[in-house]
Amino acid sequence: MTRILTGIQATGRPHLGNLLGAMLPAVGLAQDSKKQVFCFIADLHALTTLPDAAKRKEYTYAIAAAWLALGLAKQVILYRQSRIPAAAEMAWYLSCFTPYARLAHAHAFKDKVQQGLSISGGLFTYPILMAADVLLYQAAQVPVGKDQLQHLELTRDIAHTFNQHYGPTFVLPQAHIQEETPTVLGTDGRKMSKSYQNTIDVFLPEEQLYKEIMRIPTDSTPLAAPKNPDTCTVFSLYRCVADEDQVASLHDRYVTGGYGYAAAKRALTSAIQERFASARKRFNSYMHDLATVEQRLVAGEERARAIAMETLTTVRATLGYLTDSL
Repeated sequence: MTRILTGIQATGRPHLGNLLGAMLPAVGLAQDSKKQVFCFIADLHALTTLPDAAKRKEYTYAIAAAWLALGLAKQVILYRQSRIPAAAEMAWYLSCFTPYARLAHAHAFKDKVQQGLSISGGLFTYPILMAADVLLYQAAQVPVGKDQLQHLELTRDIAHTFNQHYGPTFVLPQAHIQEETPTVLGTDGRKMSKSYQNTIDVFLPEEQLYKEIMRIPTDSTPLAAPKNPDTCTVFSLYRCVADEDQVASLHDRYVTGGYGYAAAKRALTSAIQERFASARKRFNSYMHDLATVEQRLVAGEERARAIAMETLTTVRATLGYLTDSL
């Protein structure tokens, strides 16, 4: 059975990019009986940028509720990263096989530096904890965006180095890239990301959702004039959530003229509500019944710990930490 692992950081409520880029694909992959899917909430990773414990807890439940609302199958192992102590221990072992220069040249690290963020040791070693998350479960495939390939390549290199030293120990994970998954733009035109604060929370009430969408900048083309859908963030997002006929209709309105951006933003709001109508309803239900969410997480964590400990025990023995004799 092929193991697949994916995770979402608990640095905010799940947004449209999370849903389209990671969560819905994971739900789809779980339908294949030949695949064992692990979905985790990266609340340890979140500590690198979010010290507020209450917020991390809130976002953790929101992410879990969103996955359940989207129809995550019962056989999927859903868990909190922080409830698997083996991850931290494994990260230390892997750090001893990771060149400093590889971490210093990581795109995500350099991006944070360019943003002027305070850099902690945790942020610098972030890719090692990610490697531990993957290698603990011997995941064969990891769904990633093209911008995350570098981290997975580092994971493979660490595993390869370890295997060279001690013999076959870790599965070398492969990137699972779904080419059909669109790049979801944020409200500022960059890739949607919590770190850019440009996200759209699809689970908000209608007017709050519309307010988020209203933040999207548009050009000064007059209402009566034709508009270019190919350069419009609103249209790009609409194309991600609407069906082909709806997209074609909005395209015609753009190029014909007499259609304003405010109307397009309202259409985008409606399309998001329509696409995620059932999920929005279930999400609200789960957020009012956190006991059920907690029950699902605890069950997943029990299964995840057992699998993680199998790998960790092997690594401990390989490194000589289980030998008591003189």
